[in-house]
Amino acid sequence: MEGKINAEWDHLRKVVVHWPGIEMFFGLLNPSASLYERAFNQTAALQEHDNLATALHDEFKVDVLGLRERITYYAERNRKAKELLVETALSHIEFVGSPNAISAAKKQLRDNIDTYDTDYFLNIILLMPRMLLRKGKGVQAVHINITERDPLTNLYFMRDQQAVTDKGIFLSRMSKPQRRHEPAYTKLLWSMMKLPIAHETKDPGTFEGGDFIPMGKFALVGQGDRTNKDGVNQMLKHGLSFKEVGVVHQPNHPLIPSNEPDPMIDMHLDTYFNVAGDDTVIGSEALFKRAKVDVYFKDGKIYRKSKENTNLFDYMKNKGFNMINLSTLEQMSYSSNFLCIKNHTILAVQSSVIIGKVLKNLELKANADRKRYGALFAQAKKDYERFSRTGKVFPHRSELRDNGIDYYAVDLKNITGGYGGAHCMTAAISRE
Repeated sequence: MEGKINAEWDHLRKVVVHWPGIEMFFGLLNPSASLYERAFNQTAALQEHDNLATALHDEFKVDVLGLRERITYYAERNRKAKELLVETALSHIEFVGSPNAISAAKKQLRDNIDTYDTDYFLNIILLMPRMLLRKGKGVQAVHINITERDPLTNLYFMRDQQAVTDKGIFLSRMSKPQRRHEPAYTKLLWSMMKLPIAHETKDPGTFEGGDFIPMGKFALVGQGDRTNKDGVNQMLKHGLSFKEVGVVHQPNHPLIPSNEPDPMIDMHLDTYFNVAGDDTVIGSEALFKRAKVDVYFKDGKIYRKSKENTNLFDYMKNKGFNMINLSTLEQMSYSSNFLCIKNHTILAVQSSVIIGKVLKNLELKANADRKRYGALFAQAKKDYERFSRTGKVFPHRSELRDNGIDYYAVDLKNITGGYGGAHCMTAAISRE
């Protein structure tokens, strides 16, 4: 059923993606403020995104839906869908300045709703414009200053605005103000498609979809910088019905001082852990062992926390999963952020073309703050030197073959600069 998923390794049938547009340009004006890892070439990034979508469709016969295109499809064919889009857009535009000018601008906008095309309203949501209107001297003399308020520069990371669980779509409430408005955009499509919405995360909870992985008989939910305790509690109360849930606490990286953690290193669960099949997980063993897991069991309609004291490494071992370990540099180069297509088949990020960029970015951080990033950079540099000698960079590793994992690698060296890989860029809505 569309809008419900039980296991990450079930056969992927349909995903939603967002082809980035002008909002990415605004993000690149200040990459770090936009939550991007580094600056990158936008034209090349857009081509890489196309290549990812093409690989999904042509190689794996996955139905790839464009977020913007599908909303347009419904809004242009259904009056109620158009009204939903318009009202959402009107709540995302702000007028300030001269009262008379504001009143006239609002009236003109509403009077022309049927004149404007769908793209007009989608752009309002995407760019979040604020119009400063000041009356000048003379007939029709109005000074206009238009600014963007947190444009949706990260919208192409379609995993995060929701989680698709065994009960339906659990809508996120993003942790960072730069991303807070994204779920309103994706919610439009889920509503138009009439997919089951299990719950919408409420303040003070925060939740992001990269912190959820369904595992068949159980599920994993990450808790940390992006998904807080209240968000986890809302997920346990409203969002899923698995018999068992492991709440994975975001670990501090062992090579970064504990008094100066960098939560971006492993911001979501899927940035250091992922599943390639019903018996194999892939990620950073060092982080697995530091990630505390609280185990909850379903008791009637509620979940009760067990007294079990464990970590992610031991938890997965006890579940019978084999583990493929990633080095420090591989983990930072999005090796764990692959997309499972079906049991034992993954679409992986070609990490070998990224490691140099990641290492250079880390070197800049280490030069600016040796105490905080010196040890991490030193280990990443060792990893790089080893990879340069052997060429054995994920996914080109014998361990995948030994565990029966087939892979297809895509070059995403630019677009990963936004801080995410193939898993982050796809919202899976149907698996069989």
